[in-house]
Amino acid sequence: MSKTDATTAPFAYDGLDRIIHEKARLGLLTSLMAHPKGLAFADLKQLCRLTDGNLSRHLQVLQEAGLVDVIKGYEGNRPHTTCRLTKSGRRRFLDYLVVLEQLVRDAAKAAGPDEGAPRRLGIQPI
Repeated sequence: MSKTDATTAPFAYDGLDRIIHEKARLGLLTSLMAHPKGLAFADLKQLCRLTDGNLSRHLQVLQEAGLVDVIKGYEGNRPHTTCRLTKSGRRRFLDYLVVLEQLVRDAAKAAGPDEGAPRRLGIQPI
């Protein structure tokens, strides 16, 4: 971050992606990452503790960003919606984890050695 950015936006961090970083969407992406074949809408709803409307809206944002596929169909006579990460969504999420790891390292470094933050956070120096 440049010095100008640091004074005008002191809590900004280069690389944080607002599409991914929002709490509910980060949870959705983490859940989908752990289930490569995808998850049923109801299962995702339960895992992330979201309402139908909230989940639908977050999935719409992720779908518009190309991170998630939402597949609607039927199982028997009942509607069935499956959600899964796209190939580019998986890559973008993994890249984002690298940014978060660096953020934690930078925060530990800023805290300084006196606070013992790196050790407390289990961070290995690079």
